[in-house]
Amino acid sequence: MEQTTFSAPKHFFRPSHSHAVVVGGGTMGADVAVVLCRGGCKTTVIESNSDRAAKVSELVLNGLNQLDAAQHFEKLSVASSLDDINWTSVDVMIECIPERLDIKQALFKQLEQKTRKDTLLASNSSSFPITAIAEGLQTQDRMLGLHFFMPAHLTPLVEVVCGEASNMECAENLYAFMRQCGMVPVLVKKDLPGFLANRLQHALAREAFALIDAGIASPKDVDAAVRFGFGFRFLAAGPVLQRDHAGLEVHCAAGATMYPSLAANKEPSQCLSQKVAEGKFGMKTGEGFFKWTPESIAQEKQRYQKTLLAGLEILKNELPPIGDAAEQ
Repeated sequence: MEQTTFSAPKHFFRPSHSHAVVVGGGTMGADVAVVLCRGGCKTTVIESNSDRAAKVSELVLNGLNQLDAAQHFEKLSVASSLDDINWTSVDVMIECIPERLDIKQALFKQLEQKTRKDTLLASNSSSFPITAIAEGLQTQDRMLGLHFFMPAHLTPLVEVVCGEASNMECAENLYAFMRQCGMVPVLVKKDLPGFLANRLQHALAREAFALIDAGIASPKDVDAAVRFGFGFRFLAAGPVLQRDHAGLEVHCAAGATMYPSLAANKEPSQCLSQKVAEGKFGMKTGEGFFKWTPESIAQEKQRYQKTLLAGLEILKNELPPIGDAAEQ
């Protein structure tokens, strides 16, 4: 398949010449900092909680070690408050604080007063539209969604999401910036719930849980059908390209047969809702669809990350180059 060419906008921030600030030093914030540091970007993580702040450097170094990029650890610094930052030097700000709309809005209200007029302001929120976070602010044109997927440093995709008032040049700037960090950005032009990837993921999950509800397959077999069937092929080709491989007429005929019987429920499936009602949230509570112990959780997380790293190795020739070469 012919590789997609990339043309960077005329004026955009280059990681190697930029200062980025990540607000929030939890797991996601630390992983985002790994992405930025690996891209050669001077990176400051702001974390007000002293216990979490003390762990940021270790988390970032561990992530860089996984990517054989520990030499970029020197790019990292940690601060405890917004007031510790020289905001005139900051080109990109990425918010990774808890999913509460009120505190996100309060943060961006402070930032519109502190940052330069051309600083890109981004939120990693997966729950709230960037339009809602930006409501009432003067910075709406340069505010964007920048949605990473956990673990952010091992999952190449990042969504650049436009709100209703977002400036497209700002979106293209952030897109180019993330591409130079070695990520695979996609531009989501409309602020829909779930953006792009999560909408696709939840469409699959709705059918998966409906099949479990109907007793057609077990959770284990549903996972196997995805991981070792069509999901295995997704590493090589997405659903659109895959149809060109298989033949559009084959897909169209199969769709005409299956679409009428696909799940169309507007509420989460019973098997999922029941687990939540019972307080069985998965690893964090020791049971979800599967039972977990501290030992099995550690083993599963190790297996999961090892598999992701192997996937990165397979795809390495298709990922954007890191650094200034990415704009070519």
